[in-house]
Amino acid sequence: MTIQQVKQQFRIIGNCRPLNQAVEVAVQVAPTDVSVLIYGANGTGKDVFSRIIHQYSRRKHEPFIAINCGAIPEGTIDSELFGHEKGSFTSAYEARKGYFEEVEGGTIFLDEIAEMPLATQSRLLRLLENGEYLRVGSSKIRKANVRVVAATNKNLIDLIHKGKFREDLFFRLNTVTLNVPSLIERGEDIELLFNYFAIEFAGKYHREPVELNAEATELLYKYRWPGNVRELRNLAEKLTVLIKGTTITGEVLQQSLLIRENYLPSLVRARQSGVGGEETESTSGKEVELLYQLIYDLRKEITDVKKMVFMGMKNREPLRIEDEEEREDSEWDSPFIYTESSQKSNQPEVIHTSRKTHKNIPILEESLSLEKKEKEMILRALRKHHDNRKKAAHELGISERTLYRKIKNYGIEL
Repeated sequence: MTIQQVKQQFRIIGNCRPLNQAVEVAVQVAPTDVSVLIYGANGTGKDVFSRIIHQYSRRKHEPFIAINCGAIPEGTIDSELFGHEKGSFTSAYEARKGYFEEVEGGTIFLDEIAEMPLATQSRLLRLLENGEYLRVGSSKIRKANVRVVAATNKNLIDLIHKGKFREDLFFRLNTVTLNVPSLIERGEDIELLFNYFAIEFAGKYHREPVELNAEATELLYKYRWPGNVRELRNLAEKLTVLIKGTTITGEVLQQSLLIRENYLPSLVRARQSGVGGEETESTSGKEVELLYQLIYDLRKEITDVKKMVFMGMKNREPLRIEDEEEREDSEWDSPFIYTESSQKSNQPEVIHTSRKTHKNIPILEESLSLEKKEKEMILRALRKHHDNRKKAAHELGISERTLYRKIKNYGIEL
């Protein structure tokens, strides 16, 4: 069966390369029993790919069930997944099968796997490794023959570093990775999807399909689509129901978008071809998101350095950056300070910090080079904590990642 036939069967609209590659991977791994981890933002349709994997596997005649781990309360998720015995907790009036037992022989799709509690992750790891599990309140080992497909919209590596996700479970689930592209990465699929949804809802509500004029089409491509395909589908339904006539102008479209601030300032229409087609220039949503993240990180690092040097000149311990994140725009950066008298008039009193705030700071005789001062403070912190970067970063009030880069830039040897 071809990729196009699979997309037609599961009503997957679009022909961009990342989407076709995701479908191809799903079909390729389906006949095996390996665990699959699906990455994708909310609203991209990760559940559709789990159904493709089940449909083209040897388990297609057995049950399939999709579970949202984030929707189950932490206190009951073990019981929901693995079952419980009568009397195992207050409201356990009778024994109950869990989802793994109900779907025996089939496939279970665990969406939002990052929201699963650590204790439940341990139970799931045992099931994946040995095919064994225990009901809540039972000591009898049960066997399970179930294929697990998991999905997440979060970076599991970051969660592992924060101690919120088990590393061994990650490697057990991550046998095969499948990436579902966000809508902004899909180029002309955006317009294709809108037209598809417009026809779908026109038939449902017995109306003529709405159409976008040239201005509205350009706005469609400039929008960031934080809700992805789900948001686009809701927009098409809203316009079909509420708009008089069939032509959608740019003004009407802009008023109908859910989050009007989510426009990309310089994103141009991305043109992509299908698998095997000729590549053309495009602007990737991931590149734009990365640019925004780099700007944010740079701003934060500059603020960190300013705080660190300022506190060092006052001969006191620097404040922890984690405790000051909500004060990004406070007295460190702003020349305006609200005093008791100014608060009554809602007008900031302008105080020249070079004359008042720094009045009692002695002028240092040595070099005032920021780089030299920063390097000296980093060396002092490292010596104090015997080259332990984590403790030194905490002492300096910066992140360990920032400290590592500065050590490398200054050529400090540990």
